[in-house]
Amino acid sequence: MTPSPLDAAATESLLAFWRDAGVDACFEDAPVDRTHVAPPPAVKAVAKATASVVATPDAGDAAAEARRAAAAAQTLEELGQAVAAFEGCALRGLGARQAVFCRGNPEAPVLVIGEGPGAEEDARGQPFVGKAGQLLDRMLAEAGLEGRVFITNTVFWRPPGNRSPTPAEQAVCAPFVERAFALLKPKAVLLLGAASAKSILATDEGIMRLRGQWREWRLSEGGVSAPALPTLHPAFLLRQPLAKRQVWADLLSLAASVEG
Repeated sequence: MTPSPLDAAATESLLAFWRDAGVDACFEDAPVDRTHVAPPPAVKAVAKATASVVATPDAGDAAAEARRAAAAAQTLEELGQAVAAFEGCALRGLGARQAVFCRGNPEAPVLVIGEGPGAEEDARGQPFVGKAGQLLDRMLAEAGLEGRVFITNTVFWRPPGNRSPTPAEQAVCAPFVERAFALLKPKAVLLLGAASAKSILATDEGIMRLRGQWREWRLSEGGVSAPALPTLHPAFLLRQPLAKRQVWADLLSLAASVEG
């Protein structure tokens, strides 16, 4: 039985809610499908694309190439040029229009790291410029952080279907993220969403457990470190407005740490 478009949309929304909420385990040894509804075509397409990326045998070579390119960048502007020229991330060939590296103050005390660009970001070439980004900007301004952030993502090309980036995709782009961290040397880092928090902090904990807890992000080379604060992704807040209270508390904590 083929689900109607309404059923497919509802299923995709529910899957996105579970993902953002950090659901990563079942109460049984294996998940049980109790709905008897086939996954919508978009979910099948995303799964297929993900499988092809994870299976890419040259991911190690691509990461090594990314490290060389990132290390050669002496400024954030040069780093952005290196990202744009980099061809080692498989996401580049999965429908993305362009690289989406950063926006914000290159001397900011706060580094904000999201998951990956969406459709609006892919079109405009900047991270967090859609509805979720507009919400983020308003909340940052209310917390006294307007103009005091530098914003990027764990990957720089839009994943197909706006799915979360895979660990393999994040690993290839990680040298550029780490180089941005090393060049900016921020006082604090804000991690938006489960995929960002798990990648940067190298943890399997869900975002609901990580949220609001300060952790340290320290690079293995160069001795650069800063306190990092995971919080909920603004896209999640658009679906669950009541969660804004939690993120607001996190932003106040972030603002206090920067002032301190």
